[in-house]
Amino acid sequence: MPPFLPKLPEIKLASPLDPLRDFLHGAREKVEKAGSDIRVLADELRSGFPGTISTVDEIKPQESLPATLPANISQEKSSTAEISNQDIATACVPCSVGHFSACAGLLNEAARFKKDGLTSNQVMDDIGKCIMELNALERVDLTPEKIQTTKGWEQPIAKEALQQSRNLRHRLEKVESMEELERIAADTQRYYTQLNRQWYQGRFRNLDPGKQEAIASRISNGN
Repeated sequence: MPPFLPKLPEIKLASPLDPLRDFLHGAREKVEKAGSDIRVLADELRSGFPGTISTVDEIKPQESLPATLPANISQEKSSTAEISNQDIATACVPCSVGHFSACAGLLNEAARFKKDGLTSNQVMDDIGKCIMELNALERVDLTPEKIQTTKGWEQPIAKEALQQSRNLRHRLEKVESMEELERIAADTQRYYTQLNRQWYQGRFRNLDPGKQEAIASRISNGN
């Protein structure tokens, strides 16, 4: 018969999650107490200050803007619009004369190098510089907006100069021989001469009589 073994007492092992549960329980109690304190404080504020807004619905909407602006604001806007219109420049016809003068000189110079061929550095550089002059003329001096704001005798000259610039640029972009380049150079020289005369004659005709006499006197005296 086996010997009698005494019964061992039961040992309860603590769960490793017990500390976490205790912490969460304590935190929950603190949050609930804080929420209760906030509600009490809010009730006290509302009872102590009857005019205090208690709900979002009580907030009055912002007053709408008047349908028409005050007279002083309308006048300021009108003045700003007038200033903006005055700031728009007019087409620069004398600038056109300068650009075509440069192109005529460059293309005449390129034609002198006929024996070197169209693909020589000198010829290609002269053509490229002329195209740069035309791009500046079309995109800066003779924009549609500037031509539209140009009045009087200068406007038709500006419109014609813009069209001539586009035609010349397209011809230069497609040139295929030195013979063709020579014809382009001759046409450019002729138009430059015409444009130069139109500009100075028109400017002289539209001067005040006193200024016309003064200029004519200086010319006749060789000054």
